[in-house]
Amino acid sequence: MKRLKPTSNGVRDMTVVEYNKFLTSNKSKPHKALTKGKKNTSARNHSGRITSRFRGGGNKKLFRDIDFKFEKKDIPAKIETIEYDPYRTAFISLVVYADGERRYILTPKNMKEGDTFVISEKAEIKTGNRMKLKHIPVGTFVHNVEVKPEGGAKLARSAGSAVEVAALDGRYVHLKMPSREVRKVLAEAFATVGEVSNSDHKLTKIGKAGRARHMGRRPKVRGSAMNPVDHPYGGGEGRGGVGMRRLKTKWGKPSGKGQKTRRPKKYSNALVVRHRNYKKRK
Repeated sequence: MKRLKPTSNGVRDMTVVEYNKFLTSNKSKPHKALTKGKKNTSARNHSGRITSRFRGGGNKKLFRDIDFKFEKKDIPAKIETIEYDPYRTAFISLVVYADGERRYILTPKNMKEGDTFVISEKAEIKTGNRMKLKHIPVGTFVHNVEVKPEGGAKLARSAGSAVEVAALDGRYVHLKMPSREVRKVLAEAFATVGEVSNSDHKLTKIGKAGRARHMGRRPKVRGSAMNPVDHPYGGGEGRGGVGMRRLKTKWGKPSGKGQKTRRPKKYSNALVVRHRNYKKRK
């Protein structure tokens, strides 16, 4: 991480990732054939109503089309460049397959320009290689995990994330999530060996409000600062507390602080072997 000089109060505690150490220096523009424009909805739906609060604005960004299907099996590929993606926390890589086709993928940790990988059932257990979960040894960390075979990568796609292969159980493989939840995934599903790049992202300190606005984050308002009509915590004389035993969202639903918010009849409950731990506040 790079800590800026304290030339003002805004940058006194600001930290940024040292991109020059990880990204390809001789590549300034993304691969045009794999990019497109994307409209900024500012978290509004087709009716203009806010569907996710405190979102909006931000700098204009160019969308990179990332390959999460990994359909080119048994064809070796080489990393050409490692680039920054404004829509993602992880780095992305432009790879060229042996047949000449180029695609963007999420960069595995510790892989660099010129490294090779392959998507195959008979692939070697090496960072970047992609294979079925049933062929991956117990204790291996993987990312870009499919939930259903040929359904595309869904799990462990953010910066520094990975899931651990905990056990083989017939048709299923037990995966230990970063939240310590253990869930079953079909053994025929594919996964990539290794962790996602840019693990230092979690150490980033935004430092000032202007930087957050550039990222599309609008100011968050405390519920206790609102009126009673706008939030369950609103109203009261002076700076009052929450005033209730269990915390709620704006719509009266349970929220955070050790409370269970998972739906009792969620479709994936049957695949959860062990739920994540809910620690009580002391």
